[in-house]
Amino acid sequence: MSVAAPAGQYSQNWDLESLLPAPTSPAFPELLDKFKADLQKLADQSETLPVVKGAKDAAAWGAFLKSYETVDSLAGDLGSCLGCWAAGDATNKVYRQYEAVLSALDPFRERIRTNLEFGLRDAAEVELSAFIAADPWLKRNEFFIQQLRKNARMRLPKAEELLAADLAVDGLHAWGRLYDRIAGELRIKLMEKGEIVEKSAGQIRFDMAERPVRENNFYAYDKAWKTVADTCADALNHIAGTRLTQYKRLGLQDHLDMPLHKNRMRRETLNAMWQAVSARKPMLLKFLAKKAERLGLEKLSWFDVTAPFPGVSDTAGGDEISFDAGCNLVQQTFSAFSSHLGDFTQHSFKNRWVEAENRSGKRQGAFCTDFPTKGETRVFMTFTNTHDNVSTLAHELGHGYHTWVLKDEPLFLQAYPMNLAETASTFAEAVLADARLKNSQSKGERLSILDHMLSDAVAYLMNIHARFIFENAFHRERLDGELSASRLSELMLAAQKESYLDALAPEGWYPDFWVSKLHFYISGLPFYNFPYTFGYLLSTGLFAVAADGTPNFPDRYRKFLLATGCQETEAALQSTFGFDLSKPEFWNKSLDVVERRVEEFMTLTGS
Repeated sequence: MSVAAPAGQYSQNWDLESLLPAPTSPAFPELLDKFKADLQKLADQSETLPVVKGAKDAAAWGAFLKSYETVDSLAGDLGSCLGCWAAGDATNKVYRQYEAVLSALDPFRERIRTNLEFGLRDAAEVELSAFIAADPWLKRNEFFIQQLRKNARMRLPKAEELLAADLAVDGLHAWGRLYDRIAGELRIKLMEKGEIVEKSAGQIRFDMAERPVRENNFYAYDKAWKTVADTCADALNHIAGTRLTQYKRLGLQDHLDMPLHKNRMRRETLNAMWQAVSARKPMLLKFLAKKAERLGLEKLSWFDVTAPFPGVSDTAGGDEISFDAGCNLVQQTFSAFSSHLGDFTQHSFKNRWVEAENRSGKRQGAFCTDFPTKGETRVFMTFTNTHDNVSTLAHELGHGYHTWVLKDEPLFLQAYPMNLAETASTFAEAVLADARLKNSQSKGERLSILDHMLSDAVAYLMNIHARFIFENAFHRERLDGELSASRLSELMLAAQKESYLDALAPEGWYPDFWVSKLHFYISGLPFYNFPYTFGYLLSTGLFAVAADGTPNFPDRYRKFLLATGCQETEAALQSTFGFDLSKPEFWNKSLDVVERRVEEFMTLTGS
C-alpha cells in the first residue's frame, strides 16, 4: 500500500477560529456573557416546570426542552473551544481563567438537570406514557426522557443536589483543574546531545529502540512527577472522597454503582468481561517473555514493554513515519473499509480538524471533542513520527466518526457513554492494524506490526486492568480516610503485579504510575479506565464478525453507532449484532483474536 505524501500535504495545526471567536478576542467575552444570561434565565424557568402528571404537562415541557437543547448545544461548543485552546497552550492564563469561568456556570446547568430529573422521577408509568405520547418532540426523545428519570434515582434530595453542584466548582472540579495545571506546567529535564533540555510530559517517549534512552527518559519522567506526588495525592484523595460521601448518602451498593450507571451497563457485563480477561490473559506471558529474550533481558521493565521488537523494521524505510504519510495511511485504509468512514476522514484532514504538532507547552495525551452546533469535531495529539502515533490518530478519528454518524440525530440522542465511545475509537485502530498486517511486505514488518498489536493487548488487558484493581483498592481504603502518596504507590505496585501476573523484573515496576496518569483525576467521570478495555474487546469482537464475512457490515456498524445514542449498552449490541454481553461467549470471541495473534507472533519468532 503506497502512503507517500509530499512534504506538508496535511496541516499539523487545527482550525479553531472558524468555530468560535478566540478566547483572546473581544467577541469571546461577549459570547460568554450572552450564554451566561441565557443559561441563568433557563435555570430560573426550570424552577417553574410542573411535575409530570400526564399529557397536560407535555406542552410546557416540550417548549422548555427545545430551549434547553439550544443552550446546551452552545455549552458544548464553549467547553470544547476552551478545552482545545488550553490543550494547545497549557501555560496560557487567559484560557485557564475562562475555563474557571465556564466551570463556575456548571451549577446553573446542574440546576436545570436536577429540576428536569426530579420533575420526572415520581411520574407513574401510565402518566409518563401519556406525557410522551402527547408531543412528537417528546416521543422522538423518549430515550433521553427515560434516562433523566433513571438519573433521578441516583440523586440526593433536590436541595442537597443543588448545594453539591455549587460546592463542586471550588471542590471536586477544582481539584481536577489543579491537576491539569500541574501536568501542563511540569517539565522533564533530559540530557540530549550533551545538553540539558526541558520537555512537556506529553513529549516523553518510551518506545525507541535504544534501551539506555528509554531508561533515561523513564527515570527523568518519574523524577519530575515525584516532585508533585504529594499535591497529586491530595487531589486524588479529595476527588474520591467527595464521590464516596455522595455515594454513602445515596445508599449505593459501592463505588462501582455510579460508573456502571454512567456507562449504561450492568454489573454482570463488567464481571463477565474481567472474568474472561483474567482467565485468558496468561497467553500474553509468552509474548512478554519472548520480547525480553530478544532484548537480552531476563524480564522486561515497565519502560521496555512498548519498545520495538529487536531486529525488525516497521516499514521498508525504517520505524519512523511522517505525519503526511501517517495521514495517507489512515485515509486509504479507512476508505477501503467504508466509503462513509473514508469520506469523513478526508473531510477532517482537508478542513484542518487535527492538531498534531510536536511542540512544548501542549498538554499531554490525546482527545477528540465535538462542537454540537457546528456538527464538527477536533482531534488533539502530539505526533512524534511513530506508528503508535498513527494508531492514536486513527483512534481519535474513530471518536470523530462516531460523532459524525450521530450529528443529524436530536442533540439529546447524540450523547453516548464512554465505554461505547471507546468501542468506536478502538475499532478504528483495529481497521488500521489489520490492513497494515495484511499489506506487510516482509516477515520483519509483520513481526513489528504484531508486536504493536500485542503491546496494545498488554495495555488493555494488563495495564488498564491494573488501573481498575488500583482504583478498586483505593476507593475501599479511602472510606477510612486519606491515603498518603507512599500508600498509593504501594497499592499501585500490588495492582500491577497482580494484573501483569508478575511478568516484569523485580526492579522494573512503576509504583508512581498513579501520579502521572491523568485519567485518575478526571472529575466529571468516575472510574474512567475500564471503558477502554471494554471498548477494545467489544471492537475486537466486532472486527472478528466483520472478518467472518458478515453481509453489509459497514452499514450494520453505522446502525450500531446510532444505537449507542438511544439504547442501553447491552441492548445496542443485541439489537444490531445479536450478542449478549453479560455472557462469556462474546468476550472469548474477542480474546480468541488476541490468542491467534500471539500464536502467529511466536511462530514467526521461531518459538
